[in-house]
Amino acid sequence: MTGSTAASFTADDYGARMERAARDAAEAGLAGLLVAPGPDLVWLTGYTPPAVTERLTLLVLAAGQEPVLVVPALEAPDAHKAAGAPALALRDWTDGKDPYAATAALLDASGRFGISDNAWALHLLALRQAMPASSYASLTEALPMLRAVKDAAELELMAAAGAAADATFEEIRNVPFAGRRESEVAADLDRQLRRHGHEQVDFTIVASGPNGANPHHEAGDRVIERGDMVVLDFGGLRDGYGSDTSRTVHVGEPTDEERRVHDIVRAAQEAGFRAVRPGAGCQDVDRAARAVIADAGYGEYFIHRTGHGIGVTTHEPPYMIEGELRSLVPGMCFSVEPGIYLPGRFGVRIEDIVTVTEDGGRRLNTTTRELVIVE
Repeated sequence: MTGSTAASFTADDYGARMERAARDAAEAGLAGLLVAPGPDLVWLTGYTPPAVTERLTLLVLAAGQEPVLVVPALEAPDAHKAAGAPALALRDWTDGKDPYAATAALLDASGRFGISDNAWALHLLALRQAMPASSYASLTEALPMLRAVKDAAELELMAAAGAAADATFEEIRNVPFAGRRESEVAADLDRQLRRHGHEQVDFTIVASGPNGANPHHEAGDRVIERGDMVVLDFGGLRDGYGSDTSRTVHVGEPTDEERRVHDIVRAAQEAGFRAVRPGAGCQDVDRAARAVIADAGYGEYFIHRTGHGIGVTTHEPPYMIEGELRSLVPGMCFSVEPGIYLPGRFGVRIEDIVTVTEDGGRRLNTTTRELVIVE
């Protein structure tokens, strides 16, 4: 099975994103945005440099002026091919020239700018030297919701990624577990995600028995045994948009306690999902899920936030956590993934990606949340 045939984004799409980003920056009191290679650059322009090196590549956005992409001359031909290139101006620079002086000429020398979280210190410090009166804030701090609200085309891609992850789970529940290493099942997950169209696999957690009590356990050499609870958490990028789902399976028949803990997490996940609606706070989703687990007496064993945003990266704002007052709006996509982790014994996590609709929420993962028995 190959990737979807969803339409590619056009130069107009990228132009609209850049215009909105520049406008949002101005409303946030910023003189502009400086976007280095990474997910923000891809989302804004469709351009991925052939390599990320010490040579400066930087998108300059400011309200009321044409977007400019500063690129090394040897990479300019690739930049010209980007889908968003017709919506911006390219300024190339050759080795031996000062790219920071060229960039500074495009900027308010005393302005405050949002800059990509992953920008190299080398580049930021050189810009500061070229513009001593300038100041900077990370994009996550300055514009945390830059990519959070997805449009209809993006939601289509998110749904396709979720469906591919679901198809992967339906395949994996039928493979042998007992007597195989966690790493072997993880390799099966990787292979199935790619078969269902993922070009990038970010994680394939297979946490069996006591390893399930570690939410970010890396699949290792432990041999899965009959009687094990096994947490499966996997995802990556399909056509540039993320998937992330978790299901907990059991090898053979579970004990009454294992089934009860799974039922509690399932109820908590349902409560978190039911809390999703426009105008609710992000923390309301966390509170709803956490209350179910706390009321059942397992509150101390739910040791992470209830969810994280997802889009062109598998983890991004907003976060479903106490203290996050930001309101949910239609088009936001995030995980709802409560869990219980009993040290030295087992763990349970159930996770769906959810998008906010006009009147509630919609799951982008639809596989059963019942406890699945595997062999």
